[in-house]
Amino acid sequence: MNKYTPVIGLEVHVELKTKSKMFCTCSASYFGEEPNTHTCPVCLGLPGALPVPSKLAIEWCIKIALALNCKINEFSKFDRKNYFYPDLAKGYQISQYDLPFGENGFIELKNGKKMRIRRVHMEEDTGKLSHQEINGKKVSLIDFNRSGVPLVEIVTEADFDNAQDVKKYLERLQQIVRYLDVSNADMDKGEMRLEPNISLRKGEKLSSYLKESELPKYKVEVKNINSFKFVEKAINFEIDRQKEILEEGKIPAQETRGWNEDKGKTFSQRSKEEAHDYRYFPEPDIPPIHLPEGAVSKIGAQVPELPDKKLTRFEAEYALPEYDAEILTREKQLADYFEEAVKKGQENLDAKAIANWIINKKIDYEKISVEEFVKQITAAKQIATVDEKELEKIITEVIKENEKAVADYRNGKETVIMFLLGQTMRKLGKKVDTKIIMNSLEKQLA
Repeated sequence: MNKYTPVIGLEVHVELKTKSKMFCTCSASYFGEEPNTHTCPVCLGLPGALPVPSKLAIEWCIKIALALNCKINEFSKFDRKNYFYPDLAKGYQISQYDLPFGENGFIELKNGKKMRIRRVHMEEDTGKLSHQEINGKKVSLIDFNRSGVPLVEIVTEADFDNAQDVKKYLERLQQIVRYLDVSNADMDKGEMRLEPNISLRKGEKLSSYLKESELPKYKVEVKNINSFKFVEKAINFEIDRQKEILEEGKIPAQETRGWNEDKGKTFSQRSKEEAHDYRYFPEPDIPPIHLPEGAVSKIGAQVPELPDKKLTRFEAEYALPEYDAEILTREKQLADYFEEAVKKGQENLDAKAIANWIINKKIDYEKISVEEFVKQITAAKQIATVDEKELEKIITEVIKENEKAVADYRNGKETVIMFLLGQTMRKLGKKVDTKIIMNSLEKQLA
């Protein structure tokens, strides 16, 4: 019996790729730009500046919630989340508290586990701190270009009990968000940031979902991880660290920690806040949001066929094995490329042959047009005709040049004929029906 069971929940922040920010018209394309050049009184939190919500960002947030099987709240509102941190110009963040746009959803993993999603809500991103050394002094610089970029937060229940399932969930979530075409979810650019909450409870997990009363009395949050591999490492490190503390009869501190990849360990940042510490209250500058009748179904109609359904359809419609279908549906653009190739090559090519070429030849679908790809594969599959006398002449040459192989064949080592077949095809320099070559080879060798 395991003495401790990990209890893990996730908060994932996904930046939307809208052209403008959440509450102002500043460009949301900030990555790599000169610091503090994409700002205005609204995203700098200057007195008297009023926020105006982005309709598109709200629709995209709802689209994510629908793709994650959430119930949509047709009456919603924004709230102020109050805390002081240098990257938060206003001293509060416009977020959502008790009425998020989406709640009570789930993602089902391939192992059959259904991971519950508590909420999908809309908020604004913060500025970005940069810790540097200037003239021998350690300083922290703030770039507010990111401040106000539309951010969707996706919060799960504490349904995970191992790092592997966390990684699978996050990979699936990233795939869904990319399929929806609302975010590039590029973690190297901070467009998808991962925050696991980790604690340990005594004894084994007796059911899939823990009751509130069964949850540990503390939790440790590891902030802003930007890699699936690092999340896995951070969780496993925390499990070992917390286990040691519990074995000493102590309770781990409820705190926020960071991940140091160079040292392969987490480090303490600050004590973790509870919801009441943020003093949430309704955002007075933004009226409550009533979605018009039919708005949810209209947004739902824009949700494309998602990876799981596409994979199942590819298996059934194109008679593909699961392995091939899984590779082809990892990215929506690749899946679309495959289907377009099947459509254009249907007279001469079957779907399995096209799938094999895309997978085995690692076709770069961004550089080779579908038309060019279909031409290439069609040409490669075409069988050339060969003059019988020309073929006999080439086989005679092959037999003369490979006397040992011929002797081995005549002494009963029949597999050698495949070597002679290869030599003949190389001399021919074109694709010819191997049955014709084999018949002629056997005839001359006899």
